[in-house]
Parts: sequence; structure tokens; C-alpha cells
Amino acid sequence: MATSERPRRRPSRSTIVRRWAAVAALAIVAFLYYRPAHSYFSTRSALEQRSAEVAHLRVERSALTRRMERSSSKQTLEREARRLGLVRPGERLYIVKGINAWLKDHASTMRSDG
Repeated sequence: MATSERPRRRPSRSTIVRRWAAVAALAIVAFLYYRPAHSYFSTRSALEQRSAEVAHLRVERSALTRRMERSSSKQTLEREARRLGLVRPGERLYIVKGINAWLKDHASTMRSDG
């Protein structure tokens, strides 16, 4: 057998110790960075959720502001007050029940325009 391969030499003891020291140092650095990295990513996730919530609340606020501006007219306030069952001083409140049933019973006798 005429091969030109040489048998593998075993690395020296100091080389093995340096490799294990480098692996241990890397493991310690990874261990020390775990908590801050975990905290950073969880905080970033919470920030994204809060930002989405703030954006939604801004849209809702602008819609409510527009609604308030529209409803500040006297006619709108009066209509809402009447919807809530409020009356002006001196007026009488009449509650009429069964309008839908009456309309249903008399639909054939009513004209098409009301």
C-alpha cells in the first residue's frame, strides 16, 4: 500500500482548551444577552399593539368629533331629545301603541302614497 496519506495528528492540549474556552465564552455571552433580547422583542410587540390601538382610537375620535359638530344644531338636539322621550315645558306626551299592527290591518284601504 503506497498511499501518501499521513495519519491525522491530534491537536495539542492547549488548542483544545482554547476551543472549549471560546465555546464557554460564547455560551456565557448568549446567556447574558437572552433577557435583554427577550425584553426588547416583547416590548416591540407591545408597542406595535398599542400603536394600532392608538390609530383606531384616533379614527374613532375624529368620527365622534364630526358627529358632535353635526349634532350641535338646534333641530338635531331637539330630535334627539324627542327620541329620548323628552318634551318641552307645557307639552303633553302621548304614547301611541300598535301602529304597525294598525297599518298592517289597513294596508289594503290605504292609498299607495300613504
